[in-house]
Amino acid sequence: MTHAHDRALPRAVRLAMPLARDVVEEVAKLNGVCIRPVPLKRLDTHTGQWETIDVPCGSPMDSKCPPCAKRNKQLRKAQCREGWHLDEEPTITPDDPNEEQRWLVEFRADVQAQRDEAEQIGDDTTDLDAVIEGLDEEINAAGMRGNVLSRTASKRSRSTKRRQDAPDLPKRKMAHTTLGRTFQAPDGKIYRPSLFVTLTLPSYGKVRDGVPVDPDTYDYARAARDALHFSKLVDRFVQNLRRVAGFDVQYFATVEPQKRLAPHLHMAIRGTLPRAEIKQIAAATYHQVWWPSVDQAIFEGEHLPIWQEETGYLDPNTGEVLPTWDEALDELDADEDAEPLHVIRFGEQVDVKGVLAGTKDADQCIRYLSKYLTKSLGEALDGGQAQQEHAARFVDALRHEPCSPTCPNWLRYGIQPKGAKAGMAPGRCRSKAHKPEHLGYAGRRVLVSRKWSNKTLAEHKQDRRTWVLEALGKTDEPVDPHRYVWRPIPAGDANVAPLAVRLLRSVRERQRWRAHMAELQARADGQDLSATPQAA
Repeated sequence: MTHAHDRALPRAVRLAMPLARDVVEEVAKLNGVCIRPVPLKRLDTHTGQWETIDVPCGSPMDSKCPPCAKRNKQLRKAQCREGWHLDEEPTITPDDPNEEQRWLVEFRADVQAQRDEAEQIGDDTTDLDAVIEGLDEEINAAGMRGNVLSRTASKRSRSTKRRQDAPDLPKRKMAHTTLGRTFQAPDGKIYRPSLFVTLTLPSYGKVRDGVPVDPDTYDYARAARDALHFSKLVDRFVQNLRRVAGFDVQYFATVEPQKRLAPHLHMAIRGTLPRAEIKQIAAATYHQVWWPSVDQAIFEGEHLPIWQEETGYLDPNTGEVLPTWDEALDELDADEDAEPLHVIRFGEQVDVKGVLAGTKDADQCIRYLSKYLTKSLGEALDGGQAQQEHAARFVDALRHEPCSPTCPNWLRYGIQPKGAKAGMAPGRCRSKAHKPEHLGYAGRRVLVSRKWSNKTLAEHKQDRRTWVLEALGKTDEPVDPHRYVWRPIPAGDANVAPLAVRLLRSVRERQRWRAHMAELQARADGQDLSATPQAA
């Protein structure tokens, strides 16, 4: 009846109707339900029963899943708030290694010994290197950090002498603390101020409303390189900050785009330093990129290097093998007059603000830190025509700029990328740095020091889970990690219900939880529930 009625409606009216699938997704969003759940099969080894479980996709991006992005944003805000004004020293005690971790490390050491022996007698180590690479991945996946076993080659070193055009920095003796100084008011109250710092990149040309006044003179090449290496500059700033501060400074930072497309940094810092010192540190911080020159393209258009198995990329004219990445760096090391490919620095604009715990300023800064976390760098723009054209020119400047040692763009400049393989071509790098939505920045959007809140993000998530269970009157009992066996479900499996059906089931479950929590809250407030309809 309903379908027949729909067919009887005029075509224009039917086209104006929303799709049922879209309505279901909208209902799911309104109820905080993941709209892209991943179905997995779970075997309960105690009962022998299989069941299908919808696992939230966990995307931090609004464009993919608004409910999961919102949860991630709230989680980051809680993480920032808990760590910013700690008054007790965080204590992080590493877990004892388990049997699997010990076995992996011992096996890794054995394989390394075999590789070293083969290298000494001149045997091929390719297969052993592949085994080592796989083991390193397993070691990292097994929950170990700071793995130094993967360094099979000596690390390149360069002079650490500061550049003559960079001011020197004071260096204080390090104190074993992360808390910073306290100040006592005349009334005896103790204050522990912290900082909110914003750092930007220098100017590349005059802009108005985020758009270059003269695109022809705007330095897009420098802007592109600064965006690609911005994460390294931030690392240098943190190192210098700790040397000057004299204590183990902890931070929570986010990277966002300015209207002119350049990335900039908002950083919550536990503890305080004089504003003049923060500005001095920013002015003295730089990062040098010691890479081969890319001033002149050697191969472009259809005139590109040719791949040959077991040899690598060849010059299409002479047939000579192009220098490898390591050979190109060796040549750079041997040149005493060599200059870095690029030197990146912060701009003169440095904003430093003192913040006290529990104030409106602190809440406002936390909201500011998390403002754009659910959007990609490109999505955070206003989307005007002039800015879109500016973004197109910026992305074009990034197209042939090498983003890393493994970038295929090195072929354009006559160098084989690190780990070269067949199918590489300049201008076709798959790194996210070259994608328009990332605007050259391939680093993490949220930067959190290890001793910030004394918890991992997973532990913050567990705190929220525990709170919900307690509100529902349930206990969060530990689960035997070996009880369940999880298996992926192939796409198109007939035993999996359609997505719309699964979403509506999740919506119903979420509504039931909320009704239960509202009932418990009402009872705690002493309200009369005798006339209130109960949730089924």
